[in-house]
Amino acid sequence: MSDTPAPLTFADFKLNKQLLTAVAEAGFEQPTPVQEQTIPLLLAGHDVLGIAQTGTGKTAAFGLPLLMKIKFAQGIHPRALVMAPTRELAMQLETHLKRLAVYTDLRIFAIYGGLGPKTQIETLAQGVDILIATPGRLLELYLKGDLVLKELKTLVLDEADKMMDMGFMPQIRRILEVIPRKRQNVLFSATMPDKVATLSEEFLEFPVRVEVTPAATSAQNVSQALYEVPNLLTKINLLGYLVRDEQEFNRVMIFCRTKEHADNVSSFLIRKVSAETRVIHGNKGQNVRINAMEAFRNGELRFLVATDVAARGIDVPQVSHVINFDVPLIYDDYVHRIGRTGRAQHTGAAITFANEAEMHHMGRIEALINQTIPLLPLPEEVKVMPTKFDEQQGIDREIDERRKRLDPEFKGAFHEKKTPLQKGIDKRTGLPYVEGPNRSQKGKKKRASPGKMQSPAAKAAAKARGPQRRK
Repeated sequence: MSDTPAPLTFADFKLNKQLLTAVAEAGFEQPTPVQEQTIPLLLAGHDVLGIAQTGTGKTAAFGLPLLMKIKFAQGIHPRALVMAPTRELAMQLETHLKRLAVYTDLRIFAIYGGLGPKTQIETLAQGVDILIATPGRLLELYLKGDLVLKELKTLVLDEADKMMDMGFMPQIRRILEVIPRKRQNVLFSATMPDKVATLSEEFLEFPVRVEVTPAATSAQNVSQALYEVPNLLTKINLLGYLVRDEQEFNRVMIFCRTKEHADNVSSFLIRKVSAETRVIHGNKGQNVRINAMEAFRNGELRFLVATDVAARGIDVPQVSHVINFDVPLIYDDYVHRIGRTGRAQHTGAAITFANEAEMHHMGRIEALINQTIPLLPLPEEVKVMPTKFDEQQGIDREIDERRKRLDPEFKGAFHEKKTPLQKGIDKRTGLPYVEGPNRSQKGKKKRASPGKMQSPAAKAAAKARGPQRRK
């Protein structure tokens, strides 16, 4: 007989029948490693600090114990709070938890900015059991008196490192001051920088650390590739060349560093590739972003272009490729970007375009994920465009600034040049000073300028007075 233990099932966690039925209908056959370790700890009442790759089932890892603990609808005020950094992630968490709670009467609701608060306030007044919220909207409604948090028994921080990057730390500390101290705490993230570790020490009590994979480990089901591309126009040409294969590049997320690049890439794909494309970034309205994400999730779009607002926690099934049109300056975001593909045991591919300045950041990213990303040559069919003057200056300036940080004595091409004055040299032109006829002779005239006496009115007055006798 084999000594290999039988794999765990969700029934082994002693979940109730309603949850087990919902899990089976959602297509979850066996628990993922993070679920195997986390669910028993949370059911036992421990505080948990979880670190796992994106796309490994963290939502169900804290969601199932949460639903099991609350069990049924009761009262008006929320008994559990799940905080997320972005509205897209908040909406996704609401969808997933409602799917798991479909056979219960639990009331699950998400509040977030970008929409007027009136409808959200009305829903809260009718009663909520599990509240999902972004920190800003949560504090807004609490301070207005439309939200009561005194009955909270569980607090979950999802994507905690992104909250720190987005500057939510003061709001989180304020929220921690007003919610009950006696509660169960859960913190989840794919990366664990020092500032998040510090936060965990502030509000977790003797937490059990669940680290399925080392922090900032890229998804194992994702193949990665890197192209060194000299400029923006060549990146556009390379993108057009790669996505010609519609069968292979059938559902693609393209990440850009700026809103301007995202808009330009989207326009190119619509104009030249003639493919259904949407773009989401901070300047897009909430309804536009929701509709774009839903259309991409439902397979109505071939391309979704986004800034890093969409990099965290967004679960879209069977994304074939992630293309990093620009390299992220926050290196952890690379892990989250490529985690949009290769989810739920599927395979995927991540391709990165990097100019000369961005290649340095790719080296730092490789050190972070402890992995070498293959550098591929540009295909011969891709036309390499000349770099525009302004773009080249930006690249050179970034390289100069980085070298200055490494070597304080390095001046670079953009430092202020101060040339000492030289005798006989014109400081404006740098040429030898020449005394010419147009040079000012001020102070050398025998008779000072008469000034106002030269005006027509002054001349007429002087003529009327007659000639004056010289003394």
